[in-house]
Amino acid sequence: MKDPAGALDYSVGQKIVHWLMAILITLDLFVAQKFGNPLELADRLESRADHGSLGTIVAVLFVIRLYLRWRHGAPPLPGTMSPWQTTAARWGHGALYFLIGFLIFSGVATAVNATAPIPLFGSFDITLGQVDDTTFIFLRQFHEFATQAVIALVAIHVLAALYHWLIAGDDTTQKMLKFWSSRA
Repeated sequence: MKDPAGALDYSVGQKIVHWLMAILITLDLFVAQKFGNPLELADRLESRADHGSLGTIVAVLFVIRLYLRWRHGAPPLPGTMSPWQTTAARWGHGALYFLIGFLIFSGVATAVNATAPIPLFGSFDITLGQVDDTTFIFLRQFHEFATQAVIALVAIHVLAALYHWLIAGDDTTQKMLKFWSSRA
């Protein structure tokens, strides 16, 4: 493992995975929003399959992201940050990692207990063939909670990035925006 304190920047791989996850999670949230609207059964099942397939890609990227973070570490936070901001940044990132992992875990648990088939990538049904909605409904509440919590933390994350870019004027945000290069 590379010494995290020695990293000047995120690796190019870390940046690419960050932005791929950001795009796919956002897209997946839009797909999931269709569930709450009146849909024909076929459309609902197709949306669930799309949601599960996107979630599977996000899960793979999340594992890669964890590995890259372990392998390359993270650049130090700006020295101009106050202690409370440093603490909030560390806790916020830790909570985001935890909640994304919990979101993935709760999504898988919910999906395997669904009463209707969820064919990932149009071919592999991951459900256990349950006929009772009780377990599905019980697990779904955890997935919905994790979804709302991730949305809240992502909003805070974006606001913090805008603060660093537009108000603090440090290079925190630019490090992640320049995903094609690294000073690591």
